[in-house]
Amino acid sequence: MYYLRTSSAFDSAHFLSGYNGKCGNIHGHRWKVEAVFGGSFLNEDGEKKGMLIDFGDIKKELRAVTEYYDHALIYEKGSLKEKTISAFNEEGFRIIEIPLRPTAENLARLFYDILREKGLPVCEITVYETPENCASYKEG
Repeated sequence: MYYLRTSSAFDSAHFLSGYNGKCGNIHGHRWKVEAVFGGSFLNEDGEKKGMLIDFGDIKKELRAVTEYYDHALIYEKGSLKEKTISAFNEEGFRIIEIPLRPTAENLARLFYDILREKGLPVCEITVYETPENCASYKEG
């Protein structure tokens, strides 16, 4: 098996609705997302001969994901009142609703699914919430 690894980072805020602790309040992170792609065979001809997949292609796709979430408030659907959402929108703040609690674990699964839906041979996603703390997702 061949494996390629690349990473990208973004800054965003989130909160954990219903959590009894500091993370229940809005706070920000410099998230780092590390993606591992894998496959058994390399391209046999053409400009990508000897490659599993072009690093440029996977970097571009991962960056597109992280750029979408950059400098936004990521929140769980149903965790904010409509008035609050309207106020954020009126003020021009970028807010992104996701269907799950925005933990590092859930973001790892979300990013895995997004890259898989793009047809990429993603094997594992690791999301660093801090330089010391991370969560990974891989199937199987």
